[in-house]
Amino acid sequence: MIKGVISDMDGVMLDTEKLYVRFWCEAARSLGYPMKKEHALGIRSLARVFAIEKLQGWFGKEFNYDAVRNKRIELMDKYVGENGVEAKSGAKELLFWLKENGYKTALATATPVDRASKYLKQVGLLEYFDVICSAREVERGKPEPDIYLLAAKRLELAPNECLALEDSQNGVRSAHAAGCKTVLVPDLDNPENEVKDCLYAVADNLSQVPDLLK
Repeated sequence: MIKGVISDMDGVMLDTEKLYVRFWCEAARSLGYPMKKEHALGIRSLARVFAIEKLQGWFGKEFNYDAVRNKRIELMDKYVGENGVEAKSGAKELLFWLKENGYKTALATATPVDRASKYLKQVGLLEYFDVICSAREVERGKPEPDIYLLAAKRLELAPNECLALEDSQNGVRSAHAAGCKTVLVPDLDNPENEVKDCLYAVADNLSQVPDLLK
């Protein structure tokens, strides 16, 4: 019986994945690395150690991850400061429904807690989450299961009592490895074929999630 829902933030609750892709590419190119959309998508939700490995595999051992990441943060912070962030369609309606129907809710994100809270507050979603967990709080980031195990523990639920909402291959693998019933909600791409053995279900959008809980 599912008693809680644990969700990724970027690309699931917030329409920010497109910003990460844009500014990873802009930052890398400004420092001489020809990063494209597919490269940025390939490191979504990845823990630092895995992201560095992938990026250096694509662009060479000289790829300066920290310099590019710091530039990406600078560019994205400037954009968000001027334009704010947007919630994904149906996010508030889903979270309201979950609360009304007695489900516990948690966020499992690579974003630091203070930044995630700030973004969620901007779009009126913060009040709906019982728990916010960041990859900064665990030893191993996605695709390892640590963050989902932490979120379930803080909800005082077993992982198999939790439905996980993810948009990326790395996130799906993390939630599945933790033992959650994992739902793919595609955003910028659809990795369903790569992770179909990890999936409980696929939802075209957040409005379909309640039907999976009824």
